[in-house]
Amino acid sequence: MKVFLSFLQSTIRHPIPAYSFWEYYIKNGLEEAGHKWVECPDVDWALGRVPKTKQAQLKWKEDAWEKTVNYLKANPVDLFLSYLYPEQIDTTAIAQIKQIGIPCVNFFCDHIRDFVTLPKEFSVFSLNWVPEYKAIQQYKKSGYPYINLPMPMWVDPQCRIIQSEVYSQITFIGSKDIQRYLLFEDIVRQRPEIQLAIYGSGWQNIASSSPITDYGFDKKLIFQIQLLKKYGVKGYMEKLRSRKYTGEISNALQTKLHGIPPANEYNQLTAGSMITLGVNRYPSYHFPLFKPDTYSRLRDIEAPMLGTCYLTEWTEGIDSLYDIGNEIETYNTVAELLQKTDELQKDAAKRKSLRLNGQKRALTNHSIPMSLGKIQHSLGL
Repeated sequence: MKVFLSFLQSTIRHPIPAYSFWEYYIKNGLEEAGHKWVECPDVDWALGRVPKTKQAQLKWKEDAWEKTVNYLKANPVDLFLSYLYPEQIDTTAIAQIKQIGIPCVNFFCDHIRDFVTLPKEFSVFSLNWVPEYKAIQQYKKSGYPYINLPMPMWVDPQCRIIQSEVYSQITFIGSKDIQRYLLFEDIVRQRPEIQLAIYGSGWQNIASSSPITDYGFDKKLIFQIQLLKKYGVKGYMEKLRSRKYTGEISNALQTKLHGIPPANEYNQLTAGSMITLGVNRYPSYHFPLFKPDTYSRLRDIEAPMLGTCYLTEWTEGIDSLYDIGNEIETYNTVAELLQKTDELQKDAAKRKSLRLNGQKRALTNHSIPMSLGKIQHSLGL
């Protein structure tokens, strides 16, 4: 199968959240499945996510989609596969591509986090690749075509070998946000001596003294009105309540922080730790600060693929991905997390079993080649 990719490719590093790994995963996953990928070399897809004026965004869309449609008319493919946010989508262009005879599939992984109602732009696709279990109901309600598949994760075959436990610690790797901050503060408050090691961006700068830009009253007022429209009065009050929980990290938690791991140590640190921890809660003003919502994250696929002893936060649908207790372990509360870590630290045989069984399940059932096969079957390709 020949696949045209629009997966946030760019030759420039833009000032937006990390995105380049998606291109790496999907291209390697396609090649492992025996498919060929092509792309329009003149289109910077990540640029479409960079904040800009309305006029500049419109200019990017016109340019990107004109080049894409012209490319596909001259170079037919079997499938158009994208990772596009609503503001990047030109529904007229997608319709043109479909008229050529090319089915269009869009992957998106933040439905639950970003939307209460699905954006109308998603309705134009032949199929929407939906990884979040909770988002299934959004698609059923909207009537948009969808297929529920795992996050598209690929690990190098040389990293699929079970490693020995090099680090006798509980490892978490991920950027700082308020929900992770509150969780870890609660953990160290209850168990200061826990062998927890936290890596990632933002943690050691939580009390940064960087100057705050003065945007002026008018812009601040517009921003507050936008927040009210998006989250409502209840959500806006949650935002105000959350502001007092963004202070300095406690001394107990400071001792657990290790900065951003070097890229060449990331996989070894993940797979070589006694226990690797997953956190599925996320910041949202739609939910009370101390009763956060959850959904399964990319780490729930990546960590087992790397052969970890994986303990992650329970969320709806996680038990459809794994046999809990046999392939991975889960927790609902800090008390349960501490109980599970105690049990796993004392049981080397259980840790080894989780490593082997979790990796086998992830690589067999949750791989990109497996997902592509299901997409082909659904579209009759």
